[in-house]
Amino acid sequence: MGAPATALRRRIVVADDSAFMRHMLVHALTAQGFEVVAEARNGDEALAACRAHQPDALTLDLAMPGLDGMGVLRSLTDARGRTLPIVVVSAFSPAHSAKAMEALSEGAFDFVVKPTSPQTRAGFFAELTAKLEVAAESTRGARWTAVAAVRPTARPRARAASVGRRFVVIASSTGGPRALGSLIPRLPSPLGSGGVIVQHMPPGFTRSLAARLDGSSRLDVREAGEADGVDSGTLLLAPGGHHLRLGAGNRTHLSSEPQPNGLCPVADLTIADAARLHGSRVLLVVLTGMGRDGLEGARAVKARGGVVLVEAEETCTVYGMPRAIEEAGLADAVLPLEQLPEAIAREAGA
Repeated sequence: MGAPATALRRRIVVADDSAFMRHMLVHALTAQGFEVVAEARNGDEALAACRAHQPDALTLDLAMPGLDGMGVLRSLTDARGRTLPIVVVSAFSPAHSAKAMEALSEGAFDFVVKPTSPQTRAGFFAELTAKLEVAAESTRGARWTAVAAVRPTARPRARAASVGRRFVVIASSTGGPRALGSLIPRLPSPLGSGGVIVQHMPPGFTRSLAARLDGSSRLDVREAGEADGVDSGTLLLAPGGHHLRLGAGNRTHLSSEPQPNGLCPVADLTIADAARLHGSRVLLVVLTGMGRDGLEGARAVKARGGVVLVEAEETCTVYGMPRAIEEAGLADAVLPLEQLPEAIAREAGA
């Protein structure tokens, strides 16, 4: 398969402590049409390479000698919070997952888990090249706008009669951990009748994300388990590698059946269950992310009289999931991230 035409202009710096991993990354990215302008063995070399070459994106190992990956990330962020698009390439362990969540919360674009065997390399490189392409493209446009300068873009809508406390579903993907880190701590407790979060993330990393959100929030935020209940003081996070389903008694069920889009968890499944169970009392919130997951769920919510809020392009890392819903005419309001907490609290009947 030939290199994607849009990737031909993308200039990448590869930073990893392992010479073997650097070799694999350079070979795979070059084969896909990216130009690897420099390799770095540690954080100091990564910073020097980025400053010298001004790449479109950086692949970054967090565990490097000397200045580590977090030090690189913070050094490449300017006074207004803008950063070179960075895709973290991380091994999995509890410590690594916590560091990856920290990196995403502080501005890393996305992350990919290092392959654990030769059989998993093809999937790893496909995921990495796709995310690097979107990361490099994101250097152009409104993502660089400081949040403080964003103006409201809410659509007016006729307010329906009160339906009582709403059940909240929040969906996000690329850029989601950072958006959730800004949003969730600003939500009140109790919040409606409680809710769930679906963040696209591989197995093992959602536990760290839930712990990070829980530590800064008034709500009880935790990774969902089998047959968990949801109440007004709780937000349950779909565990990576499992779809979060909702059944009788508002109890959770975890499944892993393959989906056409290849995602697991898939937000559409959770949203559709919520719409079936709660009807007009569903409040769907769709944040930054690639793709169209959430669109079919939004159709189900609107068909039953629920409310749909989406994040505005100005504050999205990637305006994909919210765009699909807005362009389909399903969004009741399109709001920048800093205005969503108040809107969610108001609509949820907090």
